[in-house]
Amino acid sequence: MSTEPLVGLDLLGVGHSYRDTRVLDQIDLSIAPGEFVTFLGPSGVGKSTLLRILAGLEEPTEGRVQPTSDRRVVSRMMFQEDRLLPWRTVLDNTALGTRGRKGEAATLLSEVGLAGRENDWPSELSGGQRQRVALARALLHRPDVLLLDEPFGALDAITRVTMQQLLERMLAEHPRTVLLVTHDVEEALVLSDRVLLLTERGITRELRIDQPRPRHRGDSRLAEWKEEFLDGLLEADRALHS
Repeated sequence: MSTEPLVGLDLLGVGHSYRDTRVLDQIDLSIAPGEFVTFLGPSGVGKSTLLRILAGLEEPTEGRVQPTSDRRVVSRMMFQEDRLLPWRTVLDNTALGTRGRKGEAATLLSEVGLAGRENDWPSELSGGQRQRVALARALLHRPDVLLLDEPFGALDAITRVTMQQLLERMLAEHPRTVLLVTHDVEEALVLSDRVLLLTERGITRELRIDQPRPRHRGDSRLAEWKEEFLDGLLEADRALHS
């Protein structure tokens, strides 16, 4: 994978509106190179919109996003849906959008636990296996910034934990700056360096987690933080729909 220095991002007064509906308001945030930052928040506060702005899929109506590097920054987005093409094999789906890198794609498939499945069709894979392909495909593009929009949200509980552990291992091997959107508070606390609560009033809670990985899900501090964020989410959801 790339040996380029890691890249961070600075969000400077980022705001966004759809016609008369304001979904993001004056977000100021610095993300360090190689940092794993997670956004929690109720539906409708602009979490996915923010990821789309960071991916370059939308332009903010206010403010700007500024990388900490002068070189061109590559971002890659992974969605809740695997978005595999049913008429292409697993290997071809992984290597989609690249040239001459099927060998590297096969290596990544092996790293995510799909060695020997290169010639299978997506319909032959489970939901968790398809998301493994999507993760391998995202990493094959060597992104400076990996953007994850609830990538495990449609998986069952056991598969979800397995995928979280896989993501953790893959990032240890292939470090990236990562931004995750999720509704799963435990997922945020287990994976992240920093967790942010995004509400209609902007970022209202920030937690830096200095515990080493892997983290034990039964840790008493994680349990306390989980309760705090759940309370914050419930309060934000009530305010949004009152």
